[in-house]
Amino acid sequence: MQTTTGKIVAVSGQVSESYTKKVRFPALHQRNFRLFWFGQLISLIGTWMQTTGQSWLVLQLTHNSLALGTVGALQFLPILLFTLFGGVLADRLPKRRVLLCTQVFAALLATTLWILYTTHTVQIWHISILAFLLGLNNAFDMPTRQAFVGEMVGRESLPNAVALNSSVFNMAKIVGPGVAGLMIARFGEGPLFLGNALSFIPVLIGLSFIDTSKLFVQPRKVTQPQVGALTSLQQGLHYVKQTPAIFLIIAVVGVVSLFGVNFNVVEPLISTDLLHQGAQGFGLISSSFGFGALIGALSIMASNKRISFKKMFIRAALFCLALGLVGLSHWYLLSIVLAMVTGFCMITFTANANTALQTIAPDHLRGRVMSVYMLVFNGTTPVGNLFTGWLAGLIGISLTLLVNAAVSLIAVMVGWIKRGPAEVNLHQEMRYK
Repeated sequence: MQTTTGKIVAVSGQVSESYTKKVRFPALHQRNFRLFWFGQLISLIGTWMQTTGQSWLVLQLTHNSLALGTVGALQFLPILLFTLFGGVLADRLPKRRVLLCTQVFAALLATTLWILYTTHTVQIWHISILAFLLGLNNAFDMPTRQAFVGEMVGRESLPNAVALNSSVFNMAKIVGPGVAGLMIARFGEGPLFLGNALSFIPVLIGLSFIDTSKLFVQPRKVTQPQVGALTSLQQGLHYVKQTPAIFLIIAVVGVVSLFGVNFNVVEPLISTDLLHQGAQGFGLISSSFGFGALIGALSIMASNKRISFKKMFIRAALFCLALGLVGLSHWYLLSIVLAMVTGFCMITFTANANTALQTIAPDHLRGRVMSVYMLVFNGTTPVGNLFTGWLAGLIGISLTLLVNAAVSLIAVMVGWIKRGPAEVNLHQEMRYK
């Protein structure tokens, strides 16, 4: 199949390897991915603006660290409960159609929050319900969106596409909280919620113009029997369990996400309790995590190196150490630098893990594999948020970050010791692909 560039040749759903080596950003040479990527850039800025505004609003309404953890838990609880079924849905239905539905629903939720705020009727239970509904929506959106990336770019460009998605996510994390901090100080949280609602328009336009005939999808065998949803889910879980490389990645990511990555729920407390800053300081600290992560994503795109368990776990260990130092720092400028290092190490670890999973997983199981990844990466957040919020109220934010970093580091060390069979399995799978 010859594309409009006249240079890309897709054979059996893959872009020629020689082309991907010559082009710096091969994923962006796919029209479908460009539409998706630029829409996500705008939408994610709106998402981070609302996330920052919502956290600050909860803190102003309750002045309670546990309330921050509770709202975060409610937002991610449906992911814990339903994301595996979201993966089954992603493997059965056209992913573009699913994403159109989930993005429209997310826009409606943001609009509702804006109306409640502008009418001065918003209460903590409103935010809790909307957070739960957003989590329910994300349980189907996240695994579908992750699996759809491979369909848009093919396997050879997949590492570049994952890095680009990580970069756009973290560009938004830089811009969104920074703008949010300034807007909260001047206009309050309301404009952030409206901005998020409007930011879904480019996403919907991009999804509408995606050419489904140009997707990289392997045709399914007509002889393959159709099974029920529970059986389909069981097949996906069995594959994850029996594939050493996938199982080890998911296990380590799960523990690090449960404890370490959940630092974002207490970012307002890092700003107020540790560093004695206001809304603008909160926005800048949050943006610093995102800026470091953006540099990490750009480094992945520039290096284009093969997946390595050693490098993956070294970056995970450095993330744990940097997170612990954030908990010890009471100097604002030092905390900003440490936040950048934390973000850099976190994204280089998780982006490589994401790429490895999507590269190894076969097309017909990718949605279910990524749903397990989303389960451990985001679905465990309710437990992590509640634990982190409770612990921060009990022993303070500084010791909480140290405890979470230490537990995460132990998991990384165990993964390092157990990586042998997984590395052999990874090399075998890569040669087979």
